[in-house]
Amino acid sequence: MSERQNILSLLAASEPEAIREGAQLAGSARMQEAIPALAGHITSSNIGVQEAVDRALRKIGGPEVVHAVIPLLRSEDAAVRNLSMDLLRALGSTDLPALLDLLHDDDADIRIFASDILGSVGTALAVPALCHALLHDPEVNVRYQAAVSLGNLAFAESAPCLNKALQDEEWVQFATIEALTKVKDASSVQAMLKALDSSSDLVASIIVDALGQMGDLKAVPLLLRRLDSSPTPLGNKIVRAVVNIMGGRSLSLLGAKDCERLRGYLPMALEDEDKDVQEAALRGFSALGGQGGSECILRYAAKLDPERGVDRLAGAVEALVSLGETQVLEKALRTGDDMTVHIAMDVLLRVDEATAVELLMQTFWERSRDLQRVMILELAGRAGSERQDFFLDVLERHTDGNIIRGVLLFLGRKGDPAVVFEKITPFLDHPYNDVKESAIEACIALHTPEVEAFFKSLSRHADPVQRMIGVYVLGFFEIADSIEELTMALDDESPDVRRVTVEAFGRACPIREEYLELVEGKLGDENREVRMAVFDTLGRCSDERFIKCLLTGLEDADPWVRGRCAEGLGENRISEAVAPLVGMLEDENLLVVIKAMGALGKIGGEAAFRALLPMLDNPDRDLREAAEEAVGEIHRQAGER
Repeated sequence: MSERQNILSLLAASEPEAIREGAQLAGSARMQEAIPALAGHITSSNIGVQEAVDRALRKIGGPEVVHAVIPLLRSEDAAVRNLSMDLLRALGSTDLPALLDLLHDDDADIRIFASDILGSVGTALAVPALCHALLHDPEVNVRYQAAVSLGNLAFAESAPCLNKALQDEEWVQFATIEALTKVKDASSVQAMLKALDSSSDLVASIIVDALGQMGDLKAVPLLLRRLDSSPTPLGNKIVRAVVNIMGGRSLSLLGAKDCERLRGYLPMALEDEDKDVQEAALRGFSALGGQGGSECILRYAAKLDPERGVDRLAGAVEALVSLGETQVLEKALRTGDDMTVHIAMDVLLRVDEATAVELLMQTFWERSRDLQRVMILELAGRAGSERQDFFLDVLERHTDGNIIRGVLLFLGRKGDPAVVFEKITPFLDHPYNDVKESAIEACIALHTPEVEAFFKSLSRHADPVQRMIGVYVLGFFEIADSIEELTMALDDESPDVRRVTVEAFGRACPIREEYLELVEGKLGDENREVRMAVFDTLGRCSDERFIKCLLTGLEDADPWVRGRCAEGLGENRISEAVAPLVGMLEDENLLVVIKAMGALGKIGGEAAFRALLPMLDNPDRDLREAAEEAVGEIHRQAGER
């Protein structure tokens, strides 16, 4: 039996597996004599068979497939019809006349199917027949589908018949307008505008949207003339269309009369429910300005949800900035509600910062606490040092922690140390830690001899918390100037003071060798956190001492320290650490063993590899996985070399 006979035999079988195999072979061989049998199997209830047949027919292609599949459009089975239509959409261009004939079929459903399929053939040769169906077929659904397909083809030759179809019933008009939007023929602008006179409100709205998408400048004056005679919803759509066609920046190029007409409709458009219309109105205001524009935008913006309307709120702010009407903004800052004030403040700070700063200070005490928090931060960043008295007044009168922090931010950066330092120091004892931290930062920023002397004294305070603050601040100044206090603090009875002192040395890198020796001496501290701080400090300041300390730390009594040191040696790939790390594989602490294995994996080498191999059979799952990862890392490094 020949190969072709075998394929036909498989296609004639009853088993789905055989049919699928036959379809696959027929498609690969481009076997035209198999087309009738393949087409017959489109009606199979087996999805696998249908899919195999579909693929085979697409591979074979040609007019013969089109002729074989067309009869299946009359099937009562929707799945068969849909599969047939998909095939004809893909292959129909190979026998266009056969599809065109279907437009004259007595069955309206077949004419609908044909109109649909012709929208995918990709040739202008289908346009005349579809136009005839659009204008003359008695079935509305055929006309509708013909319009859709003409839009999908998007050939300019279809514009005349589509223009005429604008007079059809509403269902067809929808498809026609969408098609014209895709064709974008200049001749359609006048036809669409003419259709506005006889269209329903819904169709008129869709026409205006389509003109906006087409972007033809010739539509602009015609649309503007219709503003006065259009109901509000349609007028708002016209505003959007004109702005979209012109582009925001080009609107000012319109004549004075047209600019004034459009400007008068922007407030109504800004109140429209459609977000796109609102956006267009904002762009229109930005380009055209006009009396009352800023008030309209402020009212609009104040109604927005600041969380869900982020983009629209940003657009409103940009529009207000472009208008720059400072009088409106100043009035809003003085008399508006919190939301209006917030918006006006954002805008005025960009338009006229000096005026904004003055107004924020004048109205500060009239505003809610939440708004004051925003205002003080803006003032702290923008006000000059000459505004110091205002901030000192707020510091004295206010109790809100966030507002106090904003004041401290200003005083530290711009205040006169001789005046403000004594006002700041009481807040070093504030009950809120974030306020206390802001006071410390302000003192550090001031940094005068008097400030330094104060914190030297504080480092000897009876309260360990105060001593810790004193040492912490001294670490931001020149170490040599406070070495006596810092040396004493290294032996403080409070482990927190000792830890902060070690960290203070670390912030001063690079530092003298004798200072590093002082820090290294704390490796024997009884407190784990102090010892850990030593490792961190030496890691920043001295590679040589750091490695030495890490090696020493492998013998630390605390497992967390041992693990941290093993990790550091691995990260730095210290080969001399292999031997002690191998010894740590016997450590009683599971975490330490895992850290040691990770370090050996990063360092690599034969000794590390041999030591890790036995761990691959460890009964503990965590240890096995850590060993596998470490051995894999050594393998990877060896491969890279």
